Amino acid sequence: GEDEKLEGPALYLTLALSLTLGIGLFFLLPAGIGGLAERYLGWNAWMANLLEGILRLILMVGYIWAIGFMPDIKRIFGYHGAEHKTINAYEAGAELTPESVAKFSLEHPRCGTAFILTLVLISIVVFTALGPLSMFWRLASRVLLIPVLAGISVEYIRWTANHLNSPFVRFLIKPNLALQALTTREPDASMLEVAIQSFKTMRQAEQELIV
Repeated sequence: GEDEKLEGPALYLTLALSLTLGIGLFFLLPAGIGGLAERYLGWNAWMANLLEGILRLILMVGYIWAIGFMPDIKRIFGYHGAEHKTINAYEAGAELTPESVAKFSLEHPRCGTAFILTLVLISIVVFTALGPLSMFWRLASRVLLIPVLAGISVEYIRWTANHLNSPFVRFLIKPNLALQALTTREPDASMLEVAIQSFKTMRQAEQELIV
């Protein structure tokens, strides 16, 4: 039978649950553990905040690594790799055929994966700098500052994308490129064909908007 499509209330409920679980797992859980270390182990606030950041990083990388073993996610990561190869081929001026595109790298410096890692790393700096907070404000600040962290992360990625010729910038983005080893897989020919056709359709739509 046909796959069921999520739409309407079911879609919104799924998105709300996913967002809640994501914030709870990657922001509130590490913050709570850091707060407990400060209160019951006698750690100073900065060390507790640093522990929180390290836990957040481990949880994020561990989560991506773990879901990579799921067959459906493996396939998604294959399409992700095909997308990167297609864009790399286009930017190199190569012919957009599966045979040509397959030769290009799985890595791309402007990958959306960079946003996730950048946000986590920036959160370590920002939350560590906040210093001592009550448990309530510790947890509340983690949620309230998510939009701020997201904005800073987007601007950082935009800045690095505009300065890729700099050796220093290319050094800075190495962690983001390394994380792509977890979020991409070598695509098969059918995945490359889908990525190429999707890219051509997107380019055509862009041209029509310009005209």
